[in-house]
Amino acid sequence: MIPDLLQIVNTSLLSGVFPQAIKTAVIKPLLKKRTLDTSVMNNYRPISNLPILSKIIEKAVFQQLNNYLIINGCFDVFQSGFRPHHSTETALVKVLNDIHSNTDSGKISVLVLLDLSAAFDTVDHNILLDRLENWVGLSGTTLKWFKSYLNERDYFVSIGDCTSERMKMTSGVPQGSILGPLLFNIYMLPLAQIMENNEICYHSYADDTHIYITISPGDYNPIHTLSRCIEQINDWMCQSFLQLNKDKTEIMFLDPRKNGLKSLLSYSL
Repeated sequence: MIPDLLQIVNTSLLSGVFPQAIKTAVIKPLLKKRTLDTSVMNNYRPISNLPILSKIIEKAVFQQLNNYLIINGCFDVFQSGFRPHHSTETALVKVLNDIHSNTDSGKISVLVLLDLSAAFDTVDHNILLDRLENWVGLSGTTLKWFKSYLNERDYFVSIGDCTSERMKMTSGVPQGSILGPLLFNIYMLPLAQIMENNEICYHSYADDTHIYITISPGDYNPIHTLSRCIEQINDWMCQSFLQLNKDKTEIMFLDPRKNGLKSLLSYSL
């Protein structure tokens, strides 16, 4: 059994082809809470189930790709999502420490909370392959394998004994996959460059990004920089087929002359 699995994995990697037979996802709706109304579609969360062989091959690729990214310094240093030894805590500690330092210095902090809508589902495959080639440095058979992995996928919905027709998946990273979160991090790499070019502090966890600036009393130039940065982020997101979640995107002010953090408004780009 194990030798057969090894042969399948090695054949896939050496040929640059991900087997077509294991590209189908079974989507099963799961009620978010038992107390919710079962007749309301929004009360369900779609759970994607992939073949076990798919995950075995992905695991082998994940380990090699993750090590490659670490060795070559490809990770965004301020991205805490889906990285070894990183978590929501590392993101929170970094942001809070910077804000507390600003407060102790008598400066105002402006914090922008960016949240994306269905970000994993809107990833454009051609753009992702471009990231893998030009931002990460993959080529040849390796790049061919990722193209094969992403293309010609499909899915169907299963509820009890009923199943839907198969539908093509033309965008997004495979939900429920091992490689999906890592590929999403790679897709988001240019976002860090926008922050750095504008000299804006930030920290991300997956598709949640906090950007923040410091304002000295009477100096409002950082506000103009922040505004320009947000415009550039908006342009980049449009080009990358990403969309902000308007309900969860906010601007917040922390003024040491006043007690506490004040949410000024929901920010819509």
